[in-house]
Amino acid sequence: MDPQLLTRELHVKNDSKIVMLVADGLGGLPIEPGGRTELETAHTPHLDALARRGVLGGSIPVFPGIAPGSGPGHLGLFGYDPIKYLIGRGALEATGIGFELTSRDVAVRCNFCTVDAAGKIVDRRAGRIPTEESAPLAIKLRQVKIDGVEIFVEPVQEHRFVVVFRADGLGDNVNDTDPQKTGVAPLTPVGDDDASQKTARAAAEFFRQATALLSGEKNANCLTMRGFSARPSLPSYEEVYGLRAAAIAVYPMYKGLASLAGMTVVGQAKSLADQVDVLERHWKDFDFFFLHFKYTDSTGEDGNFSAKVKRIEEFDAIMPRVEKLKPTVLIVTGDHSTPSAMRSHSWHPVPTLLVSDICRPDACQSFGESECVRGGLGQFKAKYLMTLALANAGRMGKYGA
Repeated sequence: MDPQLLTRELHVKNDSKIVMLVADGLGGLPIEPGGRTELETAHTPHLDALARRGVLGGSIPVFPGIAPGSGPGHLGLFGYDPIKYLIGRGALEATGIGFELTSRDVAVRCNFCTVDAAGKIVDRRAGRIPTEESAPLAIKLRQVKIDGVEIFVEPVQEHRFVVVFRADGLGDNVNDTDPQKTGVAPLTPVGDDDASQKTARAAAEFFRQATALLSGEKNANCLTMRGFSARPSLPSYEEVYGLRAAAIAVYPMYKGLASLAGMTVVGQAKSLADQVDVLERHWKDFDFFFLHFKYTDSTGEDGNFSAKVKRIEEFDAIMPRVEKLKPTVLIVTGDHSTPSAMRSHSWHPVPTLLVSDICRPDACQSFGESECVRGGLGQFKAKYLMTLALANAGRMGKYGA
């Protein structure tokens, strides 16, 4: 059952504050048998202290065995069934940079990449080139023209940019052209139906012209396309939870997802410390706060175990400032696991910590995967996390007589 069907009926208003801190790709694996994960290796005194006060568990983003993208992973945390509300990455990126999608649009999240002389990918992210280098290249691609299709190209961040195709009769059932590995060429876009085939033809022509424009570049000499998506429609946080919700994020995609869920994106933070500054400034203005920390994911994708450990320690260090605000409910989790050993998103349950004055504490003494396995929350679908948050905030009425 969709938990939002109940929350619409049962939510009640009060003065409680809920904070959800999401360390993207938080979960990990040991790099040697019997070893510790990144989270267990990191020195996290503040998270460990919270673990002793709260209750732990492992959230399952979609279903057991399914490795989610960041979109479905966050939708689950926000209480939206990620199977029912599937949102493509293109729409998330476009919305995140403030692009107003229309009903005639299909948005695509694109990566600059590096290919060799044979056209095979050698770096899927063009060395993660900085935004000041990638933005002019994205703007250069505005030179692409396709008969009957209006094209918008917008820089995003680092190696990412957005392309929006606008025309009548476009569909978004088009495969990604990113093969998710090196040593092969980008895939050809193919549509699953007539409308999507029209979009695929436009995408193929965009790719042809764009790669010609990029051919002289050392690193960003090609591109891949991901997450073809039309404008989605989600019920808002106010509607389903009765919450005035705020989102504080650095990366556009996560701002976009939060905005689609009816959250107000606040602040222009560039660092984790900036995000907490924004949280402090807006503390009286909202009931629910979502803060997103990206770099636990990107270091995992890079296969850099020690760097991910350091990022987790950075994340731990801001906890006292958040605790000082005395949230009614504090949740620490991730949208999925990104083990450095795998260099990718994985299906492993995500370490989750919930602290409130009325939670039922378990016997766990630290915040890590092994402790979360035996925690009081057990293993649960992420879409139920919001009902737990509301209940611990005193914002859920009784069901039935």
